[in-house]
Amino acid sequence: MIQNQPSPRAPHEPAQPETGSAPQAAAFFDVDNTIIRGASAFHLAKALYKQGFFRTRDIITFGLKQTKYVLFGENTRDIDTLRSRALDLMSGHSVAEVITVGEDVYDQVLAHRIYPGTKTLLDAHIAAGHQVWLVTATPIEIGALIARRLGATGALATIAEHDASGYYTGRLVGDMMHGAAKSRGVHHLAKEHNLDLEASYAYGDSTNDIALLNTVGNPCAINPDARLRRHAQEVGWPIREFRGKRRVAKRGITTASWTGLIWVVALVAKRTLAKIKR
Repeated sequence: MIQNQPSPRAPHEPAQPETGSAPQAAAFFDVDNTIIRGASAFHLAKALYKQGFFRTRDIITFGLKQTKYVLFGENTRDIDTLRSRALDLMSGHSVAEVITVGEDVYDQVLAHRIYPGTKTLLDAHIAAGHQVWLVTATPIEIGALIARRLGATGALATIAEHDASGYYTGRLVGDMMHGAAKSRGVHHLAKEHNLDLEASYAYGDSTNDIALLNTVGNPCAINPDARLRRHAQEVGWPIREFRGKRRVAKRGITTASWTGLIWVVALVAKRTLAKIKR
């Protein structure tokens, strides 16, 4: 039985500031490849597959997209395709199920994929008294969970609609929290919580985070893909590399990608053999 589960519509938000109080600084962190190596939603999809949410064909697609993502960075078309497919697959399942699976995914996988350098930055903002928000395209159930576990203020993330009984409808609430939507979300949050964006900080790894980084006075590229690295160098943004030396980072990325691909291939082989034996 699931008890005291956080609502996906109210992700760990702080109290409203008193009227007339001075605006405060905040720090906004992208999640995938900024805080956590790889795509967090992929690991959730793997776990949900084991619970019977997805078919073999679906998880193979997720796995191949994860491999491409880790090797080459985000692709808007791929993200939109996966989003639509995932929403269809989630229809009829409950929020409580996903939250329970998400807790296990964090403990068993995501907690071990956090970049120590990014965690140090995040902790420093908390210690400085800043609000710290995760801004991510990943589902709000996972975004809010990661925020809570890291001691952050909350999360802006993609919200899948659910009905009064707590079951997903297959539709989104608002936009997917990606690209320009991140900037819009942060501007709305700043008005709601009296945040000084010029004094605030933002961290991201992809060109899809440029809108978010442009929103604040102190942007920083973390583990940037090639295009964001070039852009950051052109406009003078600081760059932080937490994947180790470039050669080590490249080997680590390749290893992670091949691991994901091998897992997918093994899954296909297993299913094929099972059919042959029948």
